[in-house]
Amino acid sequence: MKKLLVLLLFVNLFACNDITKETQTQVEINNDGEPEGPHTSTEWKIWAYSTAAPSFIASGCKVMEADGTVLREGTNGWTAMPGNPRGMSDPENGWKDPHEAMPMVTDAQGMKWAMAYMAGTKPELDHDGWMYMLHGDMGEDNSVGMRMSVNGEGEIDIKTKETAAEGQWIESGPHIMLMPKDPSSLKGLTTDFNSGGPYIMFEGTGYDHVMIPLEGYYDYQPQKK
Repeated sequence: MKKLLVLLLFVNLFACNDITKETQTQVEINNDGEPEGPHTSTEWKIWAYSTAAPSFIASGCKVMEADGTVLREGTNGWTAMPGNPRGMSDPENGWKDPHEAMPMVTDAQGMKWAMAYMAGTKPELDHDGWMYMLHGDMGEDNSVGMRMSVNGEGEIDIKTKETAAEGQWIESGPHIMLMPKDPSSLKGLTTDFNSGGPYIMFEGTGYDHVMIPLEGYYDYQPQKK
């Protein structure tokens, strides 16, 4: 009888250990938070850029650097990349956090728009495009883009809070962007980023698009009511 009890005790102990190991493994597998290690690592950048979109898009999107270097191939037609034109505040150690990187996750039409915007050319879209920026951005002048002309020849003028037009600076939290095939279709929509609802950014520049604020949008710059 004693031998049987001892045997049962050992069986129970091993069973408990196996359950513990399985639980620990499950936690490790399900932990999709920020990777440990330097922000210059490929793993950290893939996490930081892709999580600018919901997980069901982030898991299958292509991830690349702004220079076109591919960090991970994609399967769903969406692309993640950093969007901060000012660069890193500490290049040796990488982006301070995802917010500084200003990552965007965009569909094919949104990518066409982004490439045209960076080149200073007119966006030629087949239909409306969409872009997620759930980490927000470091701030924009809501009234103008980086270039004052839509011809590829205008000088790049990266605005700061100090050089932005009065009352036009907005540092955004999480949001979605709609890039219309026809910017004139946005006529009548407000440009007031304090409204709490969707608004136009860069109205009349050829890069007009809709900003759709999400929860936490005013975390970096309080809403003025």
